[in-house]
Amino acid sequence: MEIVLVGLNHRTASVEVRERVSFTNEQARRAADELRSRGILEETLVLSTCNRSEVYGVPPESSHECAPGLSSFLSEFHAVRPDVLSVSLYHHYDREAVRHLFRVSAGLDSMLLGEAEILGQVREAYRFAHEQGATGPVLNRLFQGALEVGKRVRSETELGTRPMSVAAAGVKLAERIFGKMNEREALVVGAGTISEQVVSQLRDRGIAHLSVMNRSRDRAEELAKQFEGKVVGWGEWDTALQSPDVVVSSVSAEEPVLRREIVESAMAARQNRALFLMDLGMPRNIEASVAKLYNVYVYTMDDLSDIVQQNRNARESEIPRADGIVEEHVGKFLSWQASVELVGLVEALRARMREERAAFIRARMESMNHLSEADRARVEGLMDEMLEKLLLKPAEQLRGEKELRRKIHNVEALRDLFLSNREKP
Repeated sequence: MEIVLVGLNHRTASVEVRERVSFTNEQARRAADELRSRGILEETLVLSTCNRSEVYGVPPESSHECAPGLSSFLSEFHAVRPDVLSVSLYHHYDREAVRHLFRVSAGLDSMLLGEAEILGQVREAYRFAHEQGATGPVLNRLFQGALEVGKRVRSETELGTRPMSVAAAGVKLAERIFGKMNEREALVVGAGTISEQVVSQLRDRGIAHLSVMNRSRDRAEELAKQFEGKVVGWGEWDTALQSPDVVVSSVSAEEPVLRREIVESAMAARQNRALFLMDLGMPRNIEASVAKLYNVYVYTMDDLSDIVQQNRNARESEIPRADGIVEEHVGKFLSWQASVELVGLVEALRARMREERAAFIRARMESMNHLSEADRARVEGLMDEMLEKLLLKPAEQLRGEKELRRKIHNVEALRDLFLSNREKP
């Protein structure tokens, strides 16, 4: 029941590396299938967002022994050289893996402290993996605990008050360049959760004109209608880029949707009027060379450093309270994990003692010819009764007493002590 986590995030990897290791839903499904079919993991969940790609798993053996194979798998799966990827990866095991996930869900590990989107992203990653049959009892319990932590932190601390989002930070950055939005026009590319938040932020700041472009026109029309915007057909860049001052893109695409030649043509038609492009996609939606064009300002999430720091300064005092909730739930999860493992250990001990009892009786009874079959059966029954008394009471206590489970720390030591020469359960 060990847990392993291998991943990278905005602290350990550049946007160029993060986009190469990001997962679509289909890639997450395929990776989970391959990891289990190869015997690297028994349970698997992939969490891939703008700022992180992480694989959580339950290995068949030791989590420490599994991690190198998991790192190699990521390198192979995404066709990234091991020496390039290894410097960005972190490895967490058991308690630290649990703590890391709970802090992620709480918004404590995000670029924006208390980030609004991450809890929904954790929920969606868990839902998807569960529906695909990739999770099991351990990851189910782990991610249900993570969702509970995220909800508690947002309801019981100030991190949930006016939460900062990537969408809000992007719009704030646009305001630094253009000033107030009430005289500006904006184009939002995409119609998912982040795009919807961007549209909401722009509306709240009084954007003068708003357009939405999305692969699904129905979804684009639905979003535009909510905020009194208009719809531009997917890929109709000549029309879409004529008038907006601000373009925010957040779509799921393996290749950039906005290429240099498109923007170059649009800038000529605009007579090089300034254009602000905010790329919130992962992989990036806007070709990197677009930033070299005159009067075109391209920003990614990694460019939000000033806003990130302001956000952290305003909320840092809430970190200890949030961490307290995290630690409380880490303890609860480890207590549950220990109780499940100990119940398995008790069952293994029972099986071993029965084997030892049978061998003992065979060895001793051979010289006791004076005992009848009934006497022999009675001796065996008494020994069985004694063994059950020794094991039944502890097993009942483990199931029923939470305080007792909290006191148990090293189940592996008990296994080694009592089952050192036998197969572990």
